[in-house]
Amino acid sequence: MSLAVDTALDVTEPIAPDPAPTRAPARSSRSPLLVVGLALLAILVFVAVFAPLLTSHDPKEITGRALEGPTSQHWLGTDRPGRDIFAQLVYGARASLIVGAVAGSLAMAAAVLIGVLPTLIGGLADTLANRLVVFLLAVPGIPLLVLIGALAGNNRTAVVLMISFAGVAHNARTLRSQALSLRESGYISSARGFGAGPLYVLRRHLVPGLGPLILVGFVSWAGIAVGLEAGLAFIGLGDPSGISWGLMLSRALSQQAIYFSHMWVWWVLPAGFAITLTVLGFTFVGVALEPSFNPRWLRSL
Repeated sequence: MSLAVDTALDVTEPIAPDPAPTRAPARSSRSPLLVVGLALLAILVFVAVFAPLLTSHDPKEITGRALEGPTSQHWLGTDRPGRDIFAQLVYGARASLIVGAVAGSLAMAAAVLIGVLPTLIGGLADTLANRLVVFLLAVPGIPLLVLIGALAGNNRTAVVLMISFAGVAHNARTLRSQALSLRESGYISSARGFGAGPLYVLRRHLVPGLGPLILVGFVSWAGIAVGLEAGLAFIGLGDPSGISWGLMLSRALSQQAIYFSHMWVWWVLPAGFAITLTVLGFTFVGVALEPSFNPRWLRSL
């Protein structure tokens, strides 16, 4: 009898919560990677928003002599037609920010529809969605991007859609693995028991529950998208009349004189550093947030 009473009392005692989920976010908030990454992204946003205030030149207009060196009027000189290079650098931040935000958003939205929604529907829909994700993971991404970009021509929208599509499969697989465990949660089972449909459960329960993981995927793929867009523009798969850092590098390295002069210092290096720092900014934020929000990291603590 005494043993039964002691056991009953032990059962009614409150169980201390697992400190792992709270310890990881605290560690992430103090991460120097997060601070540096947010600082780099803040600079990118500032330059993109206040581009007209940072330069008085239109990046597409001829405002000086061809291949002019740095002066007080043109801080980074001019390109071959006579367009201001600094203006192209500043306005190129807008293009990179838009590509990263749009490609990251579209990739994660499609990942939710392909990786999460079919897990609620179940049956044939879940099986087909899983097979589709496996097939997309087996397709080589970079060659496919180059092929479709060459077929699509000089279309910036097509380039952004291609980059978004390339990020769907990996993120869908990650979200699906977590959605399978959330699907068996009590509150989701209760909602479905009261007649809630898959779209309602997805919108009200699964998406908020997967929100941190979606955020990490968005930040990570946005950084990859910036690098991919710059690479595709560099090899000529983009709008030749547009303004982007990849196009700046392509135009600079197409000039033979740049290999025998100091033009690369003010024409190639700034655009290269801009691409590198932007990708690093997104990468640092993604790496710093993942230990806090990724369940695999939380289980390992």
